[in-house]
Amino acid sequence: MNDLAAPVTEPAAAFAFARDLAAPDMRRVDAVIRERLRSDVVLINAIGEHIVGGGGKRLRPMLHVLAARAAGHEGDAHIELAAVIEFIHTATLLHDDVVDGSDLRRGRKTANAMWGNAASVLVGDFLYSRSFQMMVEIDRMRVMQILADTTNSIAEGEVLQLLNIGRAETDEAACLRVIERKTAVLFAAAAQLGGMLAGLPPERELALRRFGMELGCAFQIADDLLDYISDSGTLGKNIGDDLAEGKPTLPLVYAIERAVPMRAELLRNAITGKRLSALDAVIATIRETGALDLTRARAQAHADAAHAALAALPPSRYRDALAGLADYAVQRTC
Repeated sequence: MNDLAAPVTEPAAAFAFARDLAAPDMRRVDAVIRERLRSDVVLINAIGEHIVGGGGKRLRPMLHVLAARAAGHEGDAHIELAAVIEFIHTATLLHDDVVDGSDLRRGRKTANAMWGNAASVLVGDFLYSRSFQMMVEIDRMRVMQILADTTNSIAEGEVLQLLNIGRAETDEAACLRVIERKTAVLFAAAAQLGGMLAGLPPERELALRRFGMELGCAFQIADDLLDYISDSGTLGKNIGDDLAEGKPTLPLVYAIERAVPMRAELLRNAITGKRLSALDAVIATIRETGALDLTRARAQAHADAAHAALAALPPSRYRDALAGLADYAVQRTC
């Protein structure tokens, strides 16, 4: 088969192209996930299966698989490493839902809503520790260094986000620090590790890391936007959750900067008071101030930067698939 193909630009089609291209590897990744998830502790199996078997795009391990192939990797090491990346991500979901008090994810009850906070936190810890067991088995110091630094950054991002809760004075820079550490660093690691496995020279490996970081920022900013323009049936979580949790995400930050004083005060009070009852007025203000367009533009800027980073790789179907993920991240509806 010819390794070159015309890039797919329509977002849903672009994601389908990437998913289908990665499918043979991802079937193997899923098999490893289910095998390594098993424990003789029944509750771990139940909660793990609830999360891992609950759907989702498997975007981070898929990113790793595609990056490894785009970089020229031909071995099998990326399969185990993709499973490690998914375990780290799943652990963060379990912990996030407890911290946020969420009861819905991907259209299903969260683990903490079903089994309680303590069980969710402890199974999240199990997944973290299992991922590090697997890293030791891979026995490559740079893999452990990159993922140890990544998990540490994720924890810092979680704490930064916690410090911003209810703080109406949070600015764009503070929001972006949370996005980079809490979300984008795992995208960055997934992409970089693909290049590392392929033995890319340092500058190309770092270009893949830049791609992952920019993709992760675009994805999270678009996710923050969807919290105000989608619906729970499409998004798979409760609309307005960010406001109910007092999270000052970019749509709110931009709206506060541009709203007339009375409306800006309404937004500040909604954040500090976690007032979901004000959601309709908040959404109206976000729309009136042009904050939606500003948020979209910020996400698109990161997607454009992700595209630019891919120039370091030779043309291939896999590079096209990575480019399609950048488009999909910004233009998706769920």
